[in-house]
Amino acid sequence: LTGQVFVGDFVYSRYRLFQIAVAIAVVAAVWVLLNRTAFGRIVRAGIQDPDILGAMGISLRPYLSAVAGIGMGLAGLAGVLMAPIYPVHPAMGAEILTAAFVVVVIGGLGSFWGVVVAALLVGLVKGFMIAIGQSAMSMAAIYLLMFIVLLLRPRGLMGERILRFE
Repeated sequence: LTGQVFVGDFVYSRYRLFQIAVAIAVVAAVWVLLNRTAFGRIVRAGIQDPDILGAMGISLRPYLSAVAGIGMGLAGLAGVLMAPIYPVHPAMGAEILTAAFVVVVIGGLGSFWGVVVAALLVGLVKGFMIAIGQSAMSMAAIYLLMFIVLLLRPRGLMGERILRFE
């Protein structure tokens, strides 16, 4: 995965293209898991109304444990994919935590595609700020983006109205 790919005036490293391909495959796999399987139906139903699921005799605890395990596995995959680019140290998650929080807030509660779109927006804003030479202001720019989105859409870009939280 060494080397570069030239597309017009742009130069992309093969490893970064590999990361993009893996990210697209993982997002597609998670979407299929949550929207096209019985596991996903139970998880989504449990998020909406866990009492009804319990009344049907379905224990939500093993499903939520599996969701937590999937999340940990995805975090591990992200760490493995980022290790060749960023230095690996025990506190490396703190650097990513702020951007992840902003992505989730901008995307909206209960919205899978909202978080995907928000991640792309945050990445573009941060990359643009770095490209114009304002890397120190890149974090402030994503907070400003979050502020603007929440002013215009308090539930986030594609957030759903969940009565249980209101």
